[in-house]
Amino acid sequence: MPVLFRIKLIPLVLLLAVVFAFLLNWPVLLHFYDILTHLEHVKIGFVISIPFVLVAALNFVFLPFSIRYLLKPFFALLLVTGSMVSYSTLKYKVMFDQSMIQNILETNPQEAHSYLNGSIILWVLLTGVLPAILLFLIEIEYPAKWYKGIVYRLLSMVASLLLIGGVAALYYQDYASVGRNNSTLNKEIIPANYAYGTVRYLKDTYFTTKEPFQTLGDDAKRVAHKEKPTLMFLVIGETARSQNFSMNGYARDTNAFTSQTGEVISFKNVHSCGTATAISVPCMFSNMNRTDYDARKASNSENFLDVVQKTGVSLLWKDNDGGCKGVCKRIPTIEIKPTDNAKLCDGDTCYDEVMLEHLDEEVAKMAGDKLIAFHMIGSHGPTYYQRYPAEDRHFMPECARSDIENCTQEQLVNTYDNTIRHTDRVLAQMVEKLKKYSDQYNTVLLYVSDHGESLGESGLYLHGTPYKLAPDQQTHIPMQVWMSPGFISDKHINMACLKNNAVKNDYSHDNLFSSVLGLWDITSSVYNPDLDLFRECRS
Repeated sequence: MPVLFRIKLIPLVLLLAVVFAFLLNWPVLLHFYDILTHLEHVKIGFVISIPFVLVAALNFVFLPFSIRYLLKPFFALLLVTGSMVSYSTLKYKVMFDQSMIQNILETNPQEAHSYLNGSIILWVLLTGVLPAILLFLIEIEYPAKWYKGIVYRLLSMVASLLLIGGVAALYYQDYASVGRNNSTLNKEIIPANYAYGTVRYLKDTYFTTKEPFQTLGDDAKRVAHKEKPTLMFLVIGETARSQNFSMNGYARDTNAFTSQTGEVISFKNVHSCGTATAISVPCMFSNMNRTDYDARKASNSENFLDVVQKTGVSLLWKDNDGGCKGVCKRIPTIEIKPTDNAKLCDGDTCYDEVMLEHLDEEVAKMAGDKLIAFHMIGSHGPTYYQRYPAEDRHFMPECARSDIENCTQEQLVNTYDNTIRHTDRVLAQMVEKLKKYSDQYNTVLLYVSDHGESLGESGLYLHGTPYKLAPDQQTHIPMQVWMSPGFISDKHINMACLKNNAVKNDYSHDNLFSSVLGLWDITSSVYNPDLDLFRECRS
């Protein structure tokens, strides 16, 4: 392999710290200086010190990994992965904490492919791959004696600490003030943010002793149906936000289809358990509230689908969004494959109508009372334009690309609104299907999205922002319900009461567990009547 040039070990590590500080951490430097421009009084010395402190901190952290044979592959990997993280942070304001790492690692190849575009490929090639190649072309001059290498590393680390300590002595209050008022900064420093998040995820997932599997609702009992069995469609939406539902006050007619079916009730004030599918879906099916949700416990516990199944209801899960995140492990499941339907799929993803295919045969195979859960791909970004067919290109012009930050705001919102309108079309088709079944069953449809989405508001795109920092667009979600006259009569539901509560009351994913059990008239120690949003409107 040709040698580009020779450099001693300690200067090389310092050079790597400079590259990470000024190239890959450009987004955090921009954020830092944006914060400073909004402060009334800023010390010039404090401003100048920021990149020096960042370089010193990175140099201190990097030195223990500057071991012969480890250095080049280790930092090459950090350069490439750090480049990807840098792009996402700069373009979409994504924060890479443990939850985001979990979301990434649980993303299927089709979803991951949708994030690829020319902009990110060029960015990664120039800021990640090229520096990694150059690193391999450098000949590193290590100290002749191993103990000298240790001494030199220690001296460099001490020098870094002295610089940080000197700056802290002069500007500690300034750093402390900015840090207190901008708690996201420590989650933006590359590679510390995603490296720490990855270690935490791997530790919690693979190196933590699992608790005994917890069953739920072993005492569950259900009041038997009176005249007809019940057929429920439980629809889990993807990335839909309440603000873009016309039934919730949005100016555009994005609910053009369900508004025509009659008696669809839209709940205006509902909030999600998380800001990413990997968190929200397991959380909404568990009996834990958002504030005490534990992903490890949820993955090692039954959920409300298990409780419903224990009472004799036949269940089926149909998935068009790359997996159920573990909630359907113990019930019959159909995972839609993009290669199975040439009409409704393009080889990578499928339109949500595909879940209506063969539905009559699937219902016929199930016995007694039936619950079918549908997991939509809905408004999954950034390739929103791939979520609806040509006939649903209603709002134009659209953003027909994955690097959505390069579209105009009008194009981006148009495309996203088309996904919402298409979801509405599919929900209306499901309601019409249930109406046809109403002579055989008491039918009901319940729709709720997993989380919302940012569309450039405050510079944020997509989702996954830590919950306590997430904007309303990522947590305020739609929820709708439709009930047949037979179901309303059988359950003694006061629809006027339900419509009133849907407008004035606040709900969340916390309500889903007990609300579904309540609709099935299930009594159990795990049922919480205070969280059953239908209970107040039943006589």
